[in-house]
Amino acid sequence: MLKPFLILCLGNEVLSDDAFGPTIAGILNTTQRDCEQVEVIFAPVAGFGLLDLLNGRDKVLLIDSIVTGGVPPGTLHFFPMGTLTPSRNLTTSHQMSLPTALELGRQLGYQMPEHIDVLAVEVADVTTLNESMTGQVSAAIEPALESVDQWLDLQTGKDVYVNREAPTTVK
Repeated sequence: MLKPFLILCLGNEVLSDDAFGPTIAGILNTTQRDCEQVEVIFAPVAGFGLLDLLNGRDKVLLIDSIVTGGVPPGTLHFFPMGTLTPSRNLTTSHQMSLPTALELGRQLGYQMPEHIDVLAVEVADVTTLNESMTGQVSAAIEPALESVDQWLDLQTGKDVYVNREAPTTVK
Protein backbone atom coordinates (compact mmCIF):
# COMPACT_ATOMS: atom_id res chain seq x y z
CA MET A 1 0.00 0.00 0.00
CA LEU A 2 1.28 3.47 -0.88
CA LYS A 3 2.04 5.89 1.90
CA PRO A 4 -0.29 8.92 1.67
CA PHE A 5 2.44 11.56 2.01
CA LEU A 6 5.27 11.76 -0.51
CA ILE A 7 8.40 13.87 -0.46
CA LEU A 8 9.56 13.70 -4.07
CA CYS A 9 13.08 15.02 -4.60
CA LEU A 10 14.02 15.82 -8.20
CA GLY A 11 17.39 16.60 -9.74
CA ASN A 12 20.62 15.08 -10.98
CA GLU A 13 23.33 14.06 -8.53
CA VAL A 14 26.17 14.76 -10.99
CA LEU A 15 25.16 18.25 -12.16
CA SER A 16 26.56 20.44 -9.39
CA ASP A 17 23.69 22.36 -7.73
CA ASP A 18 21.04 20.11 -9.31
CA ALA A 19 22.20 17.56 -6.72
CA PHE A 20 20.17 19.45 -4.10
CA GLY A 21 17.12 17.18 -4.44
CA PRO A 22 19.08 13.92 -4.34
CA THR A 23 21.07 15.21 -1.35
CA ILE A 24 17.91 16.09 0.58
CA ALA A 25 16.41 12.67 -0.24
CA GLY A 26 19.54 10.91 1.00
CA ILE A 27 19.53 12.76 4.30
CA LEU A 28 15.80 12.24 4.85
CA ASN A 29 16.01 8.54 4.05
CA THR A 30 18.80 8.00 6.59
CA THR A 31 17.15 10.00 9.38
CA GLN A 32 13.47 9.16 9.02
CA ARG A 33 11.85 7.67 12.06
CA ASP A 34 9.51 4.75 11.65
CA CYS A 35 6.61 6.48 9.93
CA GLU A 36 3.94 4.57 8.09
CA GLN A 37 2.57 7.73 6.47
CA VAL A 38 5.59 9.27 4.69
CA GLU A 39 7.74 8.08 1.80
CA VAL A 40 10.81 9.88 0.45
CA ILE A 41 11.83 9.24 -3.16
CA PHE A 42 14.62 10.65 -5.31
CA ALA A 43 13.69 10.55 -8.99
CA PRO A 44 15.64 12.11 -11.88
CA VAL A 45 12.44 12.59 -13.91
CA ALA A 46 9.93 15.22 -15.01
CA GLY A 47 6.69 15.41 -16.99
CA PHE A 48 5.28 11.97 -17.85
CA GLY A 49 7.77 10.35 -15.46
CA LEU A 50 6.01 11.95 -12.50
CA LEU A 51 2.64 10.32 -13.11
CA ASP A 52 3.32 6.90 -11.62
CA LEU A 53 5.13 8.45 -8.64
CA LEU A 54 2.23 10.80 -7.85
CA ASN A 55 -0.57 8.31 -8.48
CA GLY A 56 -2.46 7.40 -5.32
CA ARG A 57 -0.85 9.99 -3.02
CA ASP A 58 -2.83 12.38 -0.84
CA LYS A 59 -0.26 15.15 -0.38
CA VAL A 60 3.13 15.72 -1.98
CA LEU A 61 6.10 17.97 -1.33
CA LEU A 62 8.29 18.32 -4.42
CA ILE A 63 11.88 19.39 -3.83
CA ASP A 64 13.81 20.75 -6.80
CA SER A 65 16.18 23.42 -8.07
CA ILE A 66 15.17 26.69 -9.73
CA VAL A 67 16.86 29.45 -11.71
CA THR A 68 15.06 32.79 -11.48
CA GLY A 69 18.07 35.07 -11.50
CA GLY A 70 16.19 37.39 -9.16
CA VAL A 71 17.64 36.23 -5.84
CA PRO A 72 21.02 34.92 -4.65
CA PRO A 73 21.84 31.22 -5.04
CA GLY A 74 20.85 29.25 -1.96
CA THR A 75 17.58 31.16 -1.50
CA LEU A 76 14.69 28.82 -0.76
CA HIS A 77 11.36 29.31 -2.55
CA PHE A 78 8.13 27.74 -1.28
CA PHE A 79 5.28 27.47 -3.75
CA PRO A 80 2.06 26.39 -2.03
CA MET A 81 -0.52 24.40 -3.95
CA GLY A 82 -2.05 26.44 -6.74
CA THR A 83 0.81 28.89 -7.28
CA LEU A 84 3.27 28.96 -10.15
CA THR A 85 5.83 26.16 -9.86
CA PRO A 86 8.70 27.09 -12.18
CA SER A 87 11.31 24.72 -10.80
CA ARG A 88 14.06 23.48 -13.05
CA ASN A 89 12.66 19.99 -13.61
CA LEU A 90 8.97 20.86 -13.56
CA THR A 91 8.89 23.30 -16.49
CA THR A 92 11.27 22.65 -19.34
CA SER A 93 11.04 22.84 -23.09
CA HIS A 94 11.46 19.05 -23.39
CA GLN A 95 8.95 17.99 -20.73
CA MET A 96 5.43 18.96 -19.82
CA SER A 97 4.77 21.29 -16.91
CA LEU A 98 3.52 19.99 -13.57
CA PRO A 99 -0.06 21.29 -14.05
CA THR A 100 -0.20 19.70 -17.51
CA ALA A 101 1.15 16.38 -16.16
CA LEU A 102 -1.44 16.39 -13.36
CA GLU A 103 -4.29 17.08 -15.78
CA LEU A 104 -3.07 14.36 -18.16
CA GLY A 105 -2.86 11.94 -15.25
CA ARG A 106 -6.45 12.69 -14.26
CA GLN A 107 -7.63 12.23 -17.86
CA LEU A 108 -5.81 8.88 -17.99
CA GLY A 109 -7.56 7.74 -14.82
CA TYR A 110 -4.71 8.23 -12.37
CA GLN A 111 -5.58 9.30 -8.84
CA MET A 112 -3.54 12.51 -8.70
CA PRO A 113 -2.82 14.22 -5.36
CA GLU A 114 -5.20 16.94 -4.31
CA HIS A 115 -2.37 18.86 -2.64
CA ILE A 116 1.14 19.45 -4.01
CA ASP A 117 3.59 22.00 -2.62
CA VAL A 118 7.01 22.80 -4.09
CA LEU A 119 10.19 23.67 -2.19
CA ALA A 120 12.88 24.87 -4.59
CA VAL A 121 16.38 26.24 -4.08
CA GLU A 122 17.80 29.00 -6.25
CA VAL A 123 20.87 27.51 -7.91
CA ALA A 124 24.06 28.91 -9.40
CA ASP A 125 25.33 26.00 -11.52
CA VAL A 126 23.26 23.18 -13.01
CA THR A 127 25.37 22.52 -16.08
CA THR A 128 28.78 21.52 -14.73
CA LEU A 129 29.42 17.80 -14.31
CA ASN A 130 30.42 17.82 -10.67
CA GLU A 131 29.22 15.81 -7.70
CA SER A 132 29.66 18.80 -5.36
CA MET A 133 27.24 21.67 -4.97
CA THR A 134 28.30 25.30 -4.72
CA GLY A 135 28.73 26.68 -1.22
CA GLN A 136 25.58 28.82 -1.36
CA VAL A 137 23.37 25.87 -2.28
CA SER A 138 25.04 23.55 0.23
CA ALA A 139 24.31 26.15 2.91
CA ALA A 140 20.60 25.88 2.07
CA ILE A 141 20.43 22.18 2.98
CA GLU A 142 19.78 22.64 6.70
CA PRO A 143 17.12 25.36 6.22
CA ALA A 144 15.47 23.14 3.59
CA LEU A 145 15.43 20.20 6.01
CA GLU A 146 13.79 22.45 8.59
CA SER A 147 11.17 23.44 6.00
CA VAL A 148 10.51 19.77 5.25
CA ASP A 149 10.11 19.08 8.97
CA GLN A 150 7.59 21.93 9.28
CA TRP A 151 5.67 20.70 6.24
CA LEU A 152 5.53 17.17 7.64
CA ASP A 153 4.46 18.39 11.07
CA LEU A 154 1.53 20.18 9.42
CA GLN A 155 0.60 17.18 7.29
CA THR A 156 1.05 14.32 9.76
CA GLY A 157 0.91 15.91 13.19
CA LYS A 158 4.01 13.87 14.12
CA ASP A 159 7.73 14.46 14.62
CA VAL A 160 8.99 12.23 11.82
CA TYR A 161 12.75 12.91 11.78
CA VAL A 162 15.60 12.51 14.24
CA ASN A 163 18.51 14.95 14.58
CA ARG A 164 20.76 14.98 11.56
CA GLU A 165 23.70 16.81 10.12
CA ALA A 166 23.94 18.17 6.62
CA PRO A 167 26.91 17.11 4.49
CA THR A 168 29.77 19.60 4.14
CA THR A 169 30.92 18.76 0.61
CA VAL A 170 31.07 21.99 -1.43
CA LYS A 171 32.68 23.11 -4.64
